[in-house]
Amino acid sequence: MTTNMQVLLASRPVGWVTEANFKIINTAIAKPGAGQILVRNHYLSLDPYMRGRMDDVKSYAAKQELDQVMGGRTVGEVIESNNPKFKVGDIVAGAYGWQQYGCSDGAEVRKIDVSSVPMSAYLGVIGMPGVTAWIGLLDICQPQPGETVVVSAAAGAVGSAVGQIAKLKGCRAVGIAGGRQKCDYVVQELGFDACIDYKAGRLNEDLKAATPKGIDCNFENVGGEILDAVLRRTNPFSRIAVCGLISQYNATEPYAMKNFRMVLTNRIKLQGFIVGDRMNLWSPALKDLGDWVASGKLKYRETVAQGLENAPKALIGVFKGENFGKQLVKLI
Repeated sequence: MTTNMQVLLASRPVGWVTEANFKIINTAIAKPGAGQILVRNHYLSLDPYMRGRMDDVKSYAAKQELDQVMGGRTVGEVIESNNPKFKVGDIVAGAYGWQQYGCSDGAEVRKIDVSSVPMSAYLGVIGMPGVTAWIGLLDICQPQPGETVVVSAAAGAVGSAVGQIAKLKGCRAVGIAGGRQKCDYVVQELGFDACIDYKAGRLNEDLKAATPKGIDCNFENVGGEILDAVLRRTNPFSRIAVCGLISQYNATEPYAMKNFRMVLTNRIKLQGFIVGDRMNLWSPALKDLGDWVASGKLKYRETVAQGLENAPKALIGVFKGENFGKQLVKLI
């Protein structure tokens, strides 16, 4: 291989992302300089946050620049090294973006152990999504045994971990997902107590039936109508961790909340969070997640697109709920 395939952001989407917003090019593979490493990426992570960075608006992170490689987390193998901290053959996790090869000084790259856990898991359950679930649930919501925890996008990379961790902490776990197949997986395979199929058209009624004692904690990934329904079932002094609002990312008109007054009525603690703001918690989170996965207490599922050229289509699928579990792209 002598060239490096890259996916660039060609234009900013208006409303829904389309494949026309991306551009695929082939360029020379970078040659590592002094103190640098060259990594051949094996897997690329696709995540909902990427949509927000495509817009030219003020946000918690820098916007994705046009005609530059799309940002994203990767795992791969060191194939050249001029850095004493890394040797050829090391398996590493980094943020080399939507490209087959990445070159850097290794400052934000960490070695990973793939002896008992597959490489791809470090982009999901033992990576940013898993840490997001751990921090949002345990640090922000702080559920107590016996409480009811509701999580939207329950079959996704973050939501599936949230519900399982809630069960490990002695809580009742209720998921919200799109489609009977996903709900069956969440209950039968992951051990949730119940799952609401929001596509069935009975969101409020089914949520009421699944939460007879109300909702104490909500891990919010979707927003819009889903969050409105949850607010209606909240208990006094409940807690809501706002991780994502995927239903709104491609919307040209924002959803008008109808039940926001419940935040006041029930004295709800509602907090948005970005997992990168709590780097001090990554180490304990990763230890717990790794132990739970290794012991079989924390299960996960992946949807894998083949080839970098299919990354744009796969990302659009994430926004449409087409992925099951963590969405990845296999690059080799």
